[in-house]
Amino acid sequence: EGERTIVLRLLNRRVGNIPDALLSQIQGLSVEQLEALGDALLDFSTLADLSGWLQGEVRG
Repeated sequence: EGERTIVLRLLNRRVGNIPDALLSQIQGLSVEQLEALGDALLDFSTLADLSGWLQGEVRG
């Protein structure tokens, strides 16, 4: 759960306030997916980047 908190804080700093719909998707990620998000968020600059990444995870 600590990992999730850190990733959410980093995302907030990177792309701004995260809408509830995206937050609920992030809450549902496995530990492995959360670690991958932690790496990927370094390349994000917008909420669209986050949304696209999450959609890829759902499809993948």
